[in-house]
Amino acid sequence: MNNTIGIDVSKDKLDIFDLELMEHRQFDNDADGLRCLIGWLNDRHALTVFEASGCYHSKLETGLSEASLPYSKVNPCQARRFAEATGKIAKTDRVDAEVLARMGSVLQLESQSPKSENMSVLKDLTNARRGLIKDRVAVKTRMPTTMQTLIKRQLNERLAQVERHLKQLDGAIKEAISANAQLVEKLNILKSIPGISDITASAMLIEMPELGTMNGKQAACLAGLAPISRQSGRWQGKERIRGGRAFVRRALYMPALCTIRHNLSSKQKYDQMVKAGKPPKVALTAIMRRLIVVANALLRYGRSWTENRT
Repeated sequence: MNNTIGIDVSKDKLDIFDLELMEHRQFDNDADGLRCLIGWLNDRHALTVFEASGCYHSKLETGLSEASLPYSKVNPCQARRFAEATGKIAKTDRVDAEVLARMGSVLQLESQSPKSENMSVLKDLTNARRGLIKDRVAVKTRMPTTMQTLIKRQLNERLAQVERHLKQLDGAIKEAISANAQLVEKLNILKSIPGISDITASAMLIEMPELGTMNGKQAACLAGLAPISRQSGRWQGKERIRGGRAFVRRALYMPALCTIRHNLSSKQKYDQMVKAGKPPKVALTAIMRRLIVVANALLRYGRSWTENRT
């Protein structure tokens, strides 16, 4: 059993459970509390396990990275299922901290590589851009239904503001990527793939920085594009995709549509699956999976895409 420390992150507090000492502690989720926590962790020599909880865990992750302390960030859904599997039905901050500590020990979770400051900035910019896209859709949805002149003028002003802010964010994302030679090289490799634009390539790099470090199956699973088998005894269910990085899948949807229209090999693969009786969405998902596998392979070997004419 490896010594692990579980941390349940909330807006105001950080609940701690030390598996070796079997004790609970609590720190404030602010600068002073984080400083005290890191000072305490420096003497523990343990793996820290916490859930990805939106903006609340960001300060904790940054502090652990700067202090060079090992940590593992886990999926909240996975942590909840582990708790239920061990009979922990109750859900409190203290219980969750203990579950995370036991989960890290039982599953022997490995320490994760800390995110670079540049990737953190890019992630924040991407989240802001995603919010503006939602705002633009909401404004455009409301515009045809309103009859009031004042409201129409306000909606037009809001739409113009959103477009202006999107342009600024796109410029900031491009500038942040340009400041890192390695990211620029990866971006150019991804853009060499037919159907992959600047925006899609940037989204793939930011939402899935692990690209190029895995094999094809792992990349497809991480993107949530690998079919999951469903079989028990003589019963054989339909394979379906589930989990993974939803934003990567969304980013690949339009490139997949583009490539089946303009890339011969992808079009042949798509038509072959449809003629075999596969639903068009299943065939399109296979093209999306093919794109992510190709992108992962090209990044792994540092090569640009070239058409196979054989």
